[in-house]
Amino acid sequence: MEITMEEKNSYLSADPETIRQIDEKMPPEEELQDLAEFFKVFGDATRLKILSVLLCSEMCVYDIATLLGMSQSAISHQLRVLKQMDLVKNRRDGKTIFYALADDHIITILNQGLNHIEEG
Repeated sequence: MEITMEEKNSYLSADPETIRQIDEKMPPEEELQDLAEFFKVFGDATRLKILSVLLCSEMCVYDIATLLGMSQSAISHQLRVLKQMDLVKNRRDGKTIFYALADDHIITILNQGLNHIEEG
């Protein structure tokens, strides 16, 4: 049995125009799932520390590990996660791989998050 839009929204006190606008602006389920995965990456303090380091400068795994007092293996693992989510990019210089933030969107997200926290 399929539920009609009227039945689905019969309990809402919002007017039909507001409901229509919400229905139009709601991203598809797949995009919402991707967005949830994207924001999950920011839910780890180690990854946020790495992103904060990369806000200042591109760096290699060794330097990030030294700065954060962590093992290179732990940093490499987190960088892999960040790279899979397109938050960081890398470039090779000889045998050394340098990591940097992927783009200005990441800087904006980090700065907006920090601004929000600092307001409270």
